[in-house]
Amino acid sequence: MTGQIIIDRAATPVSIAPIAPLPVTTVADEAHRVRIGSSPQTDPTVLLSLASDPSVTVRAAVALNRAAPVHVDRLLAGDSDERVRTLLARKLASLIPSLPEAQRDHIGSETLQTLERLVEDEAERVRAAITEVVKDLPGAPRELILRLAHDSAVSVCDPVIRLSPILTAEDLMALLASRPSPVTAVAVARRPHLSEAVSDALAASNDTEAVTALLHNQSASIREATLDALIARAGEVTAWHAPLVRRPKLTDRAARALSDIVATQLLDTLACRADLNAAVSSELRRRLAERLQSTTSAHRPEPNMEQAMSEAKILYAEGRLNEEALLAAVQRGEARLASAIVAVAADLPASVVDRAATLRSAKGLVSLVWRAGFTMRAAGPLQTLLARLPPETVLRGTASGGFPLAVEEMRWQIDFLSRMGR
Repeated sequence: MTGQIIIDRAATPVSIAPIAPLPVTTVADEAHRVRIGSSPQTDPTVLLSLASDPSVTVRAAVALNRAAPVHVDRLLAGDSDERVRTLLARKLASLIPSLPEAQRDHIGSETLQTLERLVEDEAERVRAAITEVVKDLPGAPRELILRLAHDSAVSVCDPVIRLSPILTAEDLMALLASRPSPVTAVAVARRPHLSEAVSDALAASNDTEAVTALLHNQSASIREATLDALIARAGEVTAWHAPLVRRPKLTDRAARALSDIVATQLLDTLACRADLNAAVSSELRRRLAERLQSTTSAHRPEPNMEQAMSEAKILYAEGRLNEEALLAAVQRGEARLASAIVAVAADLPASVVDRAATLRSAKGLVSLVWRAGFTMRAAGPLQTLLARLPPETVLRGTASGGFPLAVEEMRWQIDFLSRMGR
């Protein structure tokens, strides 16, 4: 029949291929893709596609999605934009407490493997994001914390070294030995409840800033002998005076030693300490009164060298030519009188002391102090006053407060300075 369509039901049906859906990146605008990427209900296959989206905002949304599967996170860990990697690092670090405890003790799970990769990221910002989350986390993986603590970037290592409960005293000693960052020692010194062993290691160093931080750390345990050694070195390091005076525990011997070197205001604080023996407190108050009387009276003009030598000889005749007289002259800034006291006590011409000062010879001045019968307690301040040496070049005493030079070396120094004037 014309116009009639005849359908043969026995014929093989025509197979029509379904139209493949367009990729999500082409069917939605950026704002919609961001919503899809951030949704925890989004299919993992779609999230994988969005992890390679040309828009950094979309990839960032996926990086923040806590429901994203591990293979998506692994892909984003290699993203070209450090902002995406930073967001991913912060998210993965925040997931640590939710991981099974067995997985936190070692880098075993895929999540921690990805985080381990980010700990090695070239961008400091990425590594610092991990630090911010795990710095004081008790359940953080030990290997992760050690890597962050040994980082050379301050923003990465400093918070972990100061705050992480994972680090042991042995870990801190290893950090002090290697010092991967310029702030490593200071960060260690600021940790709460430092052990005596770690404090000893810090005190034995020449890092003035780290020792200052240690002394300010009221919870740090510091041995009595270590504190005595630091006081012996503190004459030329005024930054140590206040924290030493305010240490939680101070022996009578330490208080007496500090009273010789600290400023009047700190001597007042020292004399008011309640933990000192009554006799020591009385002695300190007497010293304070004498110093106040001296400062309130009219300042005398500094004597010339001839007058200074005469005064030093009078002190010798009266039996008062001692280390206290020298330290008092140094504290008043009377360089000529200090030189004269050393010269008379050492039985040498004043020109020998002047030569050591002119040469800015730390070894020479230390040797003259030794010859005069004084101790390294006076040698430090004398180097600063006479030779104008900065703290980092001042020759300091041994850990026990002794002279750092051999006797033969000091004799040679004195002979050398004496022969120069002939």
